[in-house]
Amino acid sequence: MSNQEVVVLSVGGVRYVTRASTLQQFPESRLAQMLNHDDWEFKLVNGEFFVDRDGALFSYIMDFLRTLQVSLPADFSDYQRLRREAEFYGLYPLAHLLSQEHLLKPRLEILEVRFSLQEMQAFFRIFGSCSTTVEALAEQITVFTGQQSGQSWSSPFPSQKTLVPLPLERPSHHDMVFQCGTEYSAEDQIVARYVSIKPDNRKLINGTNVLGLLFDTLLKDGFRIISARTVSSEEKVECYSFERMKRPGGLTVTVNQTPGSSGVAQARRGQMQKGK
Repeated sequence: MSNQEVVVLSVGGVRYVTRASTLQQFPESRLAQMLNHDDWEFKLVNGEFFVDRDGALFSYIMDFLRTLQVSLPADFSDYQRLRREAEFYGLYPLAHLLSQEHLLKPRLEILEVRFSLQEMQAFFRIFGSCSTTVEALAEQITVFTGQQSGQSWSSPFPSQKTLVPLPLERPSHHDMVFQCGTEYSAEDQIVARYVSIKPDNRKLINGTNVLGLLFDTLLKDGFRIISARTVSSEEKVECYSFERMKRPGGLTVTVNQTPGSSGVAQARRGQMQKGK
């Protein structure tokens, strides 16, 4: 059978259409041997290969053969059943990946925003359980500063020429600190700090406005607020907690296609996750 030929399978009554080359990704698997009519479990009926197995789970088998990656829905729970199906078809690299269930399951992320208003300034501290998420958020946030005497900095449209970007304070990989608002310098000049959060292009000086934009950014990124409390009434420190279920990057395999190979595959992370 040519690798370019179309193959039709009926798995538990569910029909799948694919190429022979896709089924031959792992030459020693039962799906590859099926094409040579070497496996009695697969019956050729009216030009279609029939096998009495789970038709719904076979969609994940096909996705793996096409992409060499395991990427499952967030609510997926049938890891053991899918692993049995992979073993039945002789796809042992897939079965090995499924045995690493803890790497495939979505994980809960917690993010905490602490907000404090003191006179004309607002202070922010963001803690996150996943350092990758905190790093990505830090790349979105920019603080701009400038100073000038005898002029109010309350305008929502600051002059671009007077502002200089400041690096965020990063006490650790899991948190960041920044502030906005105005204060007087030692030279009796007004120092102003504006905050911009991408993709929004505005530079905001009012702390409440910055907090609202930060909330909007987190909600659009899949977080949901789970609690709000006052940490210190004297210092006016408020704490807001967010959570989201984050899907892991897909696990992929690299297939050894050298002559005489046994179809052994090595697992690796498709998208490296720095935050654990």
